[in-house]
Amino acid sequence: MLVSAGCDYQVNMAKQPRTRTLQACPVFPDGASARPLVEGVVNTEGEMFSFSVTSPPPPQPPLTMALLQRGQQVFNVSCKPCHGAAGYGDGMVVQRGYPRPPSYHTARLRDKPDDYIFQVITDGLGKMPPYLDQVPSAPDRWAVVAYVRALQLSQHAPVGIVSPSIHFDARREEDVAPIAPQASTEGAH
Repeated sequence: MLVSAGCDYQVNMAKQPRTRTLQACPVFPDGASARPLVEGVVNTEGEMFSFSVTSPPPPQPPLTMALLQRGQQVFNVSCKPCHGAAGYGDGMVVQRGYPRPPSYHTARLRDKPDDYIFQVITDGLGKMPPYLDQVPSAPDRWAVVAYVRALQLSQHAPVGIVSPSIHFDARREEDVAPIAPQASTEGAH
C-alpha cells in the first residue's frame, strides 16, 4: 500500500502542465513562454549577464559587404526560423503554430530607426524573446540589423536606384534577360 502511494505521486509530477520552448503561453501578459532573465542572474561560469535595457546600444559599425554577410549568417541561424528567409514572418516555426511575427516589410518597421531593431534583437518585444544570449556580440546584432535593412530594400527599392542596365519588363517573357545598356549618343557628332 505504501509503494502504491509513492507511485501515484511520481505519476502526478510527470504529468504536470508545461509549455514547450517558444510556445505561446497565456500565463504571462506578453503571451511568451520564454521569460527574460532577471537582474542578478549568473551563468554557469560565474559571470553576471549584462542587461541592455538601461544602457544605450554601442556604436553601429560601418556598412560593409563583410558585415552584411555576417548578418546573413546570424539571421539564418537566429531569425529565419520565425521571420522567414525574406523577412515576411513566415518562417518554419510559424508554419508549425508559433505566433507570426510582423513582416519587416511593413511601412511601420521600415520607418523605425536602426537602434530600434538592435534593441528588439537585444531585449525582445511582444512574443519575441530577448536574443542577447543567442547573439551576445553587439557587432553581430548590428550585422543582423544591416541584413534586415538589406531585406527591406530588396522588396521596396525605388526604381531609380537600379542600374538601367538591369531594367526589364517582367510582363514580357522575352524581357526576362537583362537589357544591354544603350550606347550613348552624346559626343557622337
